[in-house]
Amino acid sequence: MSQSRLTAFVHGTVQGVGFRWWTRSQALSLGLAGSARNLPDGRVCVVAEGEAKDVECLLRWLEEQPSTTRRPGQVDKVIAQWSEPRGISGFETS
Repeated sequence: MSQSRLTAFVHGTVQGVGFRWWTRSQALSLGLAGSARNLPDGRVCVVAEGEAKDVECLLRWLEEQPSTTRRPGQVDKVIAQWSEPRGISGFETS
């Protein structure tokens, strides 16, 4: 299976609403490693690594309008960047 790495910059009302914890839960349910962290400008940066199909699924959940997964907050747009995986483990929030 193919591995991939996603870095997603999530714009909207995504800080202080449980968005990072929701993202962590969804990523772990898919078997992904990575992080979700608040940025000073109000965005959340999500990094996810794992099987390409699972990483793509997480991206769809981040972008989904309206959310059927009870995602907290309001996502206005997601800017996705793809790169080679770095072999990270675990999933952190900050």
